[in-house]
Amino acid sequence: MRLTNDGRTGNFKELNHRMNRLASIAVTLASGLALTVAAQAQAAPNAAAAPSSTKIAVIAFQVAVAQTNEGQRDFADLQKKYDPKRQQLKTLSDEVDRLTKDLQTQGDKLSDAERATRARTIDDKKKQLDRSLEDAQNDFQQELQETYNGLASKVYDVLDTYAKQQGFTLVLDVSQQQNPVLYANESTNITKPVIDAYNAKSGVPAPPASGAAGGSGTPAAPIPHSLAPAKPGATSPH
Repeated sequence: MRLTNDGRTGNFKELNHRMNRLASIAVTLASGLALTVAAQAQAAPNAAAAPSSTKIAVIAFQVAVAQTNEGQRDFADLQKKYDPKRQQLKTLSDEVDRLTKDLQTQGDKLSDAERATRARTIDDKKKQLDRSLEDAQNDFQQELQETYNGLASKVYDVLDTYAKQQGFTLVLDVSQQQNPVLYANESTNITKPVIDAYNAKSGVPAPPASGAAGGSGTPAAPIPHSLAPAKPGATSPH
């Protein structure tokens, strides 16, 4: 059922669907990064030495963040945290549905005053549901953003170290729908190696298999722009 309040729409199923897509947004959540890895050493004042060759890699950074063991754990914990609120909203939505159906089926048997009273009750509950849906979504997205940003900063540090160790002079993020990479050989994709390197560093064990969306080389559905952290340019997003 679609609920309307002065031009605003509130839909429990839509919010529930958004929250349940956490793995993919998150999976959720967007890096907004075009990651450029700095050269391994700064040039001396009078002896600038350009690299003899360019070694380029690509990474699906959003996916790397979301599919680390720590990311899967933290995003699942956030999902569980909002389960009671989601159930509360469902209960209120079901109540609005029931009251609306009762009024539709019993309306011709009620007095004008009783119909007006029930209609006001339904309208008040719709407004309450709209406000609760909006508040829950805002709170959820804020925590999702904070969780993603904190983890993305740490994953970036591992990416920076890995890229330097492997001698990459440029790393391109292919997480965005509109990215400049038209083709990349799979051998240049360092998404999984970076995930593995982060898991080894964090020591967080792998969670039980849950069929998370997305893959090590292909980004999941993009996280809404409102969740995107500030772009750090060529530096770590601290």
